[in-house]
Amino acid sequence: METRTLALPGADLVHDVRGPLPPADGRPPLLMIGQPMDASGFTTLASLFPDRTVVTCDPRGLGRSVRKDGRTDHAPETQAADLHALIAALGAGPVDLFASSGGAVTALALVAAHPGDVATLVAHEPPLIPVLPDAAAAARARAAVRDAYEAKGAGTGMAAFIAMASWQGEYTDAYFAQPLPDPAAFGLPTGDDGTRDDPLLSDRSWAVSDHRPDIGALAAAPTRIVIAVGEETGDTFTGRTSAALARLLGRPPVVFPSHHAGFLGGEHGRAGRPEAFARKLREVLG
Repeated sequence: METRTLALPGADLVHDVRGPLPPADGRPPLLMIGQPMDASGFTTLASLFPDRTVVTCDPRGLGRSVRKDGRTDHAPETQAADLHALIAALGAGPVDLFASSGGAVTALALVAAHPGDVATLVAHEPPLIPVLPDAAAAARARAAVRDAYEAKGAGTGMAAFIAMASWQGEYTDAYFAQPLPDPAAFGLPTGDDGTRDDPLLSDRSWAVSDHRPDIGALAAAPTRIVIAVGEETGDTFTGRTSAALARLLGRPPVVFPSHHAGFLGGEHGRAGRPEAFARKLREVLG
């Protein structure tokens, strides 16, 4: 693995390249991205593609990719422009792209703006509030997570996020009538370290979940777009956003093993079924 840095006007984009460029077998590089997760979350999944050139990247302002523009927000259009510059720098596009969570939102913005950059996009559970029928209630639930974090810190904020992310179905009055979850029930810290810069729990990444995909541009793109959803995700927030986006694109979502973090092999304290996930990804990529 070779770690490289791409100097951009607003950030130094750190990325890891596993394998030769251009790829020795003539296949496109396989780029893996997340958000707010950085490249470290793809360690296991990338290792399961030893026959392909795999590139993983820290989005600007996350992990090793230090910002130089003085901003702290995370916007999919900005991150998409970064990926466009990265793909050009790799000199081996168009790429195959596996993108998860907020990274899938960035990938959709990339394909809409630069359709020639991506051959196949597998967009895994993009958290897109505007595609939901209960979008206003989902935005209210998201704001309640931010408010809990601002009031009592990371443990309470994460407990509220878990409650939001695991709720089945639309956000009804029953959801909002629940008391604030106890972070200790999830093994989370109950103290407050005073920080308020978490990209998941603050409002710094709201532009990601507020992104409204350009369905017309996506439908017109030469990119083969696959919307992926975990078999265990069910009718939770990202399961519903994935199904809604797939309907807008006129195709069913493709079911992958495990859950929202199904490709993790213990990174960030979570594990899914990475071997089975990698097999399904291979099948989908072809």
